[in-house]
Amino acid sequence: MSKPEHTGNVKGRRKLPGIFKTAGLGVVATLIFMFGVGVGNGQILFGSTVDSVNKDLPEDLNYASVERVYDLLRTNYDGKLDATKLIDGLKSGLAAAAGDPYTQYLSKDEAKKFNEELSGSFTGIGAQLGQDENNNIVIIAPIEGFPASKAGVRPQDIIVSIDSVSTTGMSIDKAVARIRGPKDTKVQLRILRNNKEDLTLSIMRDDIKVASVKWELLDGNVGYIDVSQFSEDTTLLMGEAARDLKAKGATSILLDLRGNPGGLLTSAIDMSNIWLPKGKIIVQEKRGGVVTSTHTAVGDGVFIGVPTAVLIDAGSASASEIVAGALQDNEAATLYGEKSFGKGSVQQIQELPNGSEVKVTVARWYRPNGQNIDKKGITPGQEVKLSEDDYKQKRDPQKDAALSFLKSQ
Repeated sequence: MSKPEHTGNVKGRRKLPGIFKTAGLGVVATLIFMFGVGVGNGQILFGSTVDSVNKDLPEDLNYASVERVYDLLRTNYDGKLDATKLIDGLKSGLAAAAGDPYTQYLSKDEAKKFNEELSGSFTGIGAQLGQDENNNIVIIAPIEGFPASKAGVRPQDIIVSIDSVSTTGMSIDKAVARIRGPKDTKVQLRILRNNKEDLTLSIMRDDIKVASVKWELLDGNVGYIDVSQFSEDTTLLMGEAARDLKAKGATSILLDLRGNPGGLLTSAIDMSNIWLPKGKIIVQEKRGGVVTSTHTAVGDGVFIGVPTAVLIDAGSASASEIVAGALQDNEAATLYGEKSFGKGSVQQIQELPNGSEVKVTVARWYRPNGQNIDKKGITPGQEVKLSEDDYKQKRDPQKDAALSFLKSQ
């Protein structure tokens, strides 16, 4: 839920959002994305440790042709040009030329919105956006209880247009910017569902403030934990949830990661630690095919050895997949639901002097079993699908199946 022009201080944050941004959760851009401490400090090693695949590129670009284009625009364009927007356009185009939807330049305003999303507070419709393999803007997940969900938006819906503006060729960030807006104003989305239903939805924007973790005790002894994204409050809230449920007598845990687009890498590592014995691999990072970081469990988790089921679906991505993969591969949990999204890259966000930011894909992450899940996803041990009728009747056979399993333990 990201730079390489930098002078002055650089603040590196590690993110696995790679496919989303939340539209008015706005997010999950690329969730939309994010934190914690374990073995390995999460820093990518540059320089002599791993040769860059781009080492043969020139140290500096020849901007003569760019100046030529600028001169032509300045001299001939029949309209008003803005120098700041032109510079932002150059930077944005440079990042986009990498051909990676998760490597992006964010202007000062875009960076501000992006950071608001990480804090879990913004104005919009409450839907996480991503891009599919055909570069369509898609709904990763609507956030339960907010305008998008109430309007009937579903995971994997393709957004064809926003307020009659086609999304063809539109970046996730641009789509999010169009969808977000002042409270009590409407945005119109044209949606293609299942490649056959053509729907137009008018959705009222609202203030979105979401605690990333919610929990309760079900059926007397099953601790239910619902994690909506991996944001700045996730590690703290997961610790509170674990202690509270343990104190209330929970003997098994149901972890719901459905519709969770990911976020901070350290939050995913911290969460996995709650279940895994010391030394177990949580995730590895590779750059240029070489391992740069191995994150392992510290072994002091509250739920080590506690029967656990994890719910995933097509809206579970990035950091969600790190947790699901770590618990599945280490036999700490059984996965229920449907195959996850499949986002296996790591972004680093670096702040530029004027408040803008660059989000760069700096590594690929690998499960404990050695697999990278990019465009593949994670298949649950127990596949349970939701039918059209389940949606309409608000039934949840995935959750029911996981609860039945936990009660039998």
